[in-house]
Amino acid sequence: MARRLRTQVPDVDAPLTARVRVDRRTKDLIKRLEPGEIAVIDHADLDRVAGDGLVDKRAGAVLNASPSISGRYPNGGPIRVVEAGIPLLDEVDRSLLDRLKDGDTVCIEGGEVRIGDEVVATGKVLSRDDVLDRMEHARGSIGSELEQFAVNTLEYIRNEAELTFAPLTIPTLKTDFKGRHALIVVRGIDYREDLRALKPYISEYRPVLIGVDGGADALLSHRLTPDVIIGDYDSVSDKALHCGADLVHHVHPDGRGPGREELAAAGVEYEEFWVEGTSEDAAMLLAYEGGAQLIVAVGTHATMVEFLDKGRAGMSSTFLTRLRIGPILVDAKGVSKLYEGRLRRRDLGLLVLAVLAVVLVLLSLSDSLQTILDAIWLMLRNTWVTLTGNF
Repeated sequence: MARRLRTQVPDVDAPLTARVRVDRRTKDLIKRLEPGEIAVIDHADLDRVAGDGLVDKRAGAVLNASPSISGRYPNGGPIRVVEAGIPLLDEVDRSLLDRLKDGDTVCIEGGEVRIGDEVVATGKVLSRDDVLDRMEHARGSIGSELEQFAVNTLEYIRNEAELTFAPLTIPTLKTDFKGRHALIVVRGIDYREDLRALKPYISEYRPVLIGVDGGADALLSHRLTPDVIIGDYDSVSDKALHCGADLVHHVHPDGRGPGREELAAAGVEYEEFWVEGTSEDAAMLLAYEGGAQLIVAVGTHATMVEFLDKGRAGMSSTFLTRLRIGPILVDAKGVSKLYEGRLRRRDLGLLVLAVLAVVLVLLSLSDSLQTILDAIWLMLRNTWVTLTGNF
């Protein structure tokens, strides 16, 4: 089922007074945001996942120090925010990020931000039409962005191809991949809906459940316990860290390994997996090299827009990883939409069984129905005896 948005158009001229949450990293701010609070961010080209996060937390308004949609590409975050009825004030004075702290109260009216009677910042309120116009403009000029993206991808492939196809040392884990399916979950676009649609598959095949950073909490929110958690642990809850999963820290071949501090502070045991690419790539390679029979990916990033949303200028590592894995990878992106408005065979079967159950109950309770059925049976038996001569 798709996420339901608040579709009312906000009254941008009506003043809104509320507490603020301030952070230059939208992902970190969303963790602390309470319903009705004003999110103060610095997020150029607000991505779809961040937009959905602000909607899910029911932000009272969003103040962005950067352009929420610059026109480079049609990013999907702003439209999610404004269609949810959340006022979006764009390109506010950047000094506001230093002046405000969590819990301060401000008043937004039109394009002004006030503390008491003092106007401390101004910006442009983006309407739905504004956002749609900018998205349309971005689609029209995406050719140059696509060209640069392709150039970057090819350039990085020259540098990373040898590393990507080099033999890998797999960490020792409790989890056994051999001959099993592996389900990799990333908190990407529509991951909730797709994960929900895959529940029957999960129940039947019992795949190894791999959470990539916040994907571990996505699994837990669906009452599924991850077998493996991999990534840089910048968005993994304490509950996920202590759920009993194998913890794998993604480390790049040059030694870069963001997240060591978080793991050390949590006091948990973990293994390291040294491999180039994103944590999503690392998860796929871990399952592949571990002997998984099939890899199903939920919420992973595979398009130019999704990679630009992640701030990556190319997708070389993902392209090479998918080339290495080959046909055992199945992208589940959008699988939930395949079932919208369709009657599944299982549902039809359950309906037939329910009808039969009702009929049986009625037969057991109704003497008249039983008498009619006995008469029909007697007539059929007599006909059979007459035709075959078997007495």
